[in-house]
Amino acid sequence: MDSLSQRSNVSGPPEDPVLLAPGAGVHAEAPPASDTRQRLLHAGLQLFAAQSFATTSTRELAEAAQVNVAAISYHFGDKAGLYRAVFFEPMGCSARDDAERFSDPRLSLAEALRGFYDSFLEPLKQGDVVRLCMKLHFREMLEPTGLWQEEMAHGIQPMHLALLEMLRRHLGLQQTDDDLQRLAVSLVSLGVHLHVGRDVIDEVAPGLMQGDAALDQWSDRLLMFGLAMVQAEATRRGLSLPAALLR
Repeated sequence: MDSLSQRSNVSGPPEDPVLLAPGAGVHAEAPPASDTRQRLLHAGLQLFAAQSFATTSTRELAEAAQVNVAAISYHFGDKAGLYRAVFFEPMGCSARDDAERFSDPRLSLAEALRGFYDSFLEPLKQGDVVRLCMKLHFREMLEPTGLWQEEMAHGIQPMHLALLEMLRRHLGLQQTDDDLQRLAVSLVSLGVHLHVGRDVIDEVAPGLMQGDAALDQWSDRLLMFGLAMVQAEATRRGLSLPAALLR
């Protein structure tokens, strides 16, 4: 069977994503009736996350969005096009936009890490949208249509390479080695766990991630923890980071 990426007319994730309304999750109101495309995205995210691409029919999608079946073809081409939009659009920024938050050589290490972690935290302010997106991404990994490999190639891999380059530059290294890879993976894990472990965090530490103010505090803490990890690696290598980089 052809993958969705092969069947789509568009290569790579959308550069200018159209966001779902913040908080537009399972318990939120659907978008206005006049916004047909938005209603289809809203319905698609819920149904595809719950049932998978293969088992979700166009009729179910249209009924959930309260639109005519023909609207799917008009806005997305077909069900595969809608799935593609649902998979890539709701989280907001493209990988290029996220990388620009921390890859500018003029940024100090602290400024770069702040931008890096903000790319994880800002989507969490969309509420249930993020939970549904995570569920959809997990389902895509278990029941692949081809979009996960595309996300890896166009999203995850470029972000990882940009992070490695930022760390290599600030540590003054000539090239990337396995320990720099380990540092990058460890830094990423701090942000990723807030997404994949959200249900666990809410259970073991209720309220720790409730509201924008709590997430802003996470931004400060992740920056502090991230800087400590980079400093520890610098010390292990016998390097000294200039104080200006840490501000």
